Amino acid sequence: MGQAALSATSLRRRDLLALSLLPALAACGREARPLADRIARRVAELSGGWVGADVRSGHRLREAPPGWSSAPQEVRRAQVLVLGAGIAGLACARRLKTQGVDVAVLDLETRAGGNSRPHDMGGLLCPLGAHYLPVPGDEAPDVQALLEELGLARHEAGRWTYDERHLCHSPQERLWLGRQDQWVEGLLPPPDSPQVQAEYQRFASLVEQARRAVGFAMPSTHHRWTAAHDALDRQTFAAWLDSQGLTSAPLRWYLDYCCRDDYGAPAREVSAWAGLHYFGSRHGFMSLEERESVLTWPQGNGWLSDRLAAPLADCLHTGHTALRVREGRHAVEVLSWDAAAERPQRWQADQVVLALPLFIAGRIVEQPSAALSEMAPRLRYAPWLVANLRLDEEPLERLGTPLAWDNVVYGSDNLGYVNAAHQSLDPRRGPCVLTAYRALPQAQRSSLLTPEWRPWAAQILADLAPLHPDLPERLQAMDLMRYGHAMSIPVPGLRGAAALTALRERGQGRLHHAHADLAGYSVFEEAFTQGEAVARRLLGRTR
Repeated sequence: MGQAALSATSLRRRDLLALSLLPALAACGREARPLADRIARRVAELSGGWVGADVRSGHRLREAPPGWSSAPQEVRRAQVLVLGAGIAGLACARRLKTQGVDVAVLDLETRAGGNSRPHDMGGLLCPLGAHYLPVPGDEAPDVQALLEELGLARHEAGRWTYDERHLCHSPQERLWLGRQDQWVEGLLPPPDSPQVQAEYQRFASLVEQARRAVGFAMPSTHHRWTAAHDALDRQTFAAWLDSQGLTSAPLRWYLDYCCRDDYGAPAREVSAWAGLHYFGSRHGFMSLEERESVLTWPQGNGWLSDRLAAPLADCLHTGHTALRVREGRHAVEVLSWDAAAERPQRWQADQVVLALPLFIAGRIVEQPSAALSEMAPRLRYAPWLVANLRLDEEPLERLGTPLAWDNVVYGSDNLGYVNAAHQSLDPRRGPCVLTAYRALPQAQRSSLLTPEWRPWAAQILADLAPLHPDLPERLQAMDLMRYGHAMSIPVPGLRGAAALTALRERGQGRLHHAHADLAGYSVFEEAFTQGEAVARRLLGRTR
């Protein structure tokens, strides 16, 4: 193809990108077209693309996977085989290995960590998913013990203290108010009337009442599930808010944002238990001065997942997709696909830990338990898009609060962006990475399958460019991570399901479940605690 043809192709792509951006930039008024042109030109020249596992690896299960007849005669063995190297799988395997158990771990990704994987853009670390861990309370002793072991926390004179280098520096959060054309500190919109302020105070009071009367904790298994929990779990959070007369736009936007941030879905989809749990299990509905402490790192929770995976280096097999699990009288057989060798592999273990999303476990277990058969089709998963933008230096700022760790736009359906370099103490300006997050509607899951990444990059840049006048020119590369099933949405009736409790509290013979799905939603504390609990159960059997 000649140079003229290449130029014409580039122009056509640029024009298409510009046209696709105009609706997103309509709010920018007369600057919309010039900004759309700048974005289209930049994206057409941009380096980057999709990162993470090849989509085909995850879809191998639904595309006529190899059967047992194709497996080699050679069998690889382990005392315990853990399927999945997310936080639950890593926690379980790590505990078993430190106690001398012969353990092996399989994961379809090329790097362990699940939703907590780290990323590197030209030497700059950044997250591919979860990016913080709230300082745990006494309801999470396993997490507290881990942080102490990793040198992040000390227990002295009856209280926990944390290494300030890892606690989020200030400013922690800021909110862009488009009508005022400025950033303000915190994420709760400033009340614009006495009525809104009264609703804030009323919601805070209701959260405190629920904490005392119902009980919330992280992990949620700390409290026995009661009829009061069940009553909240049977209705949506939006319906509960309506019943309490909490209808002001600022409050409802903020609560929707919180639900989408932790659960991947708005208040009209998650249960009232989940909506209240968000606040009741952590910090309540707090004022700016009472903001909770969180631990964070440039690579997000990848800092933690790398340390969980380090002791497993010789028994962690990445690029291995579990295809079939068959439980026998004396052992469990597992058929997997080795992506590097492009061939199936046969494993045998005394015990198998299914550290997998339940919808995957339901597909690969040949004789699933009644509880697994019931729960696997009931779960709903949120698709996510995470984009890391490498800039040659920090972008120009608008008025108000300076660049914070977490930066969110009031009124937006997107989740804003995190400054991966926020914890750095280096005062010099230089290259940095901004990590943008989107929780997508379930109906948009298939749209993530496109091989062409530039339209998504254009949308991300269109979202952020109005916040920073020079962002298109500062942008050097963009890497995008897509999660078709990023996290379980705690829809009404899920958390209190008896079948989910059964999967969480007991195994099926030689098969054991350990995954955040068992809590109905996905956070580090739930996943880690599940992994530790299954490890303790297995250690009782193997000794």
